Amino acid sequence: MNKLNIADWIAFVLVVVGGLNWGLIGFFKYDLVAALFGDMSSVSRIVYGLVGVAAIYVLAIATNLSKK
Repeated sequence: MNKLNIADWIAFVLVVVGGLNWGLIGFFKYDLVAALFGDMSSVSRIVYGLVGVAAIYVLAIATNLSKK
């Protein structure tokens, strides 16, 4: 079994953060990222962007793993 490298772990953490944030938004109408960094501030936009890039990265990893 392959071990996760640092990029894999960072992507995994970002996707989990994004998933938890969406859960909070869906169930409680509470945006944790906006609460921490400001509503659509530069930092929150960077966090949202990194979560999106991480999701694409994790999708690519999952696709590669499914081919093995």
